[in-house]
Amino acid sequence: MLCPGFEMGLFMERLTDIGVVKELLARHNFTFSKALGQNFLVNPSVCPRIAEQGGAAPGVGVIEVGTGIGVLTAELARRADKVVAVELDNRLLPILEETLQEFNNVKIINNDILKVDLHSLIREEFPGMEVVVCANLPYYITSPIIMGLLEERLPIKAITVMVQKEAAARLCAKPGTRDAGSVTIAVRYFSEPKQLFTVSRGSFMPSPNVDSAVIRLDIREPEPLDFDESFFFKVVRASFAQRRKTVVNSVSATLKMSKSEVAAALAQNGVKATARAEELRMGEFISLARSLAPPFPKLTQGG
Repeated sequence: MLCPGFEMGLFMERLTDIGVVKELLARHNFTFSKALGQNFLVNPSVCPRIAEQGGAAPGVGVIEVGTGIGVLTAELARRADKVVAVELDNRLLPILEETLQEFNNVKIINNDILKVDLHSLIREEFPGMEVVVCANLPYYITSPIIMGLLEERLPIKAITVMVQKEAAARLCAKPGTRDAGSVTIAVRYFSEPKQLFTVSRGSFMPSPNVDSAVIRLDIREPEPLDFDESFFFKVVRASFAQRRKTVVNSVSATLKMSKSEVAAALAQNGVKATARAEELRMGEFISLARSLAPPFPKLTQGG
């Protein structure tokens, strides 16, 4: 049931009014969970921009990760053919029944996004549609969710997420620059990342201690490797495991390889032995991993 005196359209517009949000949450006896990293958007300009720049449009299906009280969900539903939102906190379900009742193209799934079979979800919920993912991600689980979505190789066009500003810089950094880390290389392997806009900490209720940024990862097909892909990621993580050390020292210590072996592999690819991980570009990481990779096991006859 709506707050007295509110028509539905006006109600959705007022859901970025802190007073209205407080009253809504109080009626449902809802309190914020620090463990779930809950910070709800109350800046009215942010969610429309996420929806538009995230690709919500006619003919498109959207997977939303986390709903809050449904402000972004509503903006997605206004633009896309269908929205399936995966929300972990079951305390939000009665609130969403109220705030999203004007939309017949929204489905809420009460589950952990990391436990949902997203291939089946896309096949069943979005037949014939282009699919995108949009989310305001809790800071504490940003990388696991992003990497989980990318590694699943889902039939999606893009992932648009709001993350901590510092994380956005790392995720969108170019390999070979100081901001780059292992997650930078992993994200670039699967997608073309772009930082869209920043969001101040005052845009949230309650306000976090840091600012945020919205990024979009445009999905692309990874370069096919002629060696074990998992070994590539193992080498990347090992290279950044001890950032202040050289790649030779970090990889040899982490993967239990001799320094001379790692140095020789770098030299084969024109990289100096004193290089640190932040100096290597994508192609150099691939070449390094290829040089160090154990051979694929050969199938025996009839195997």
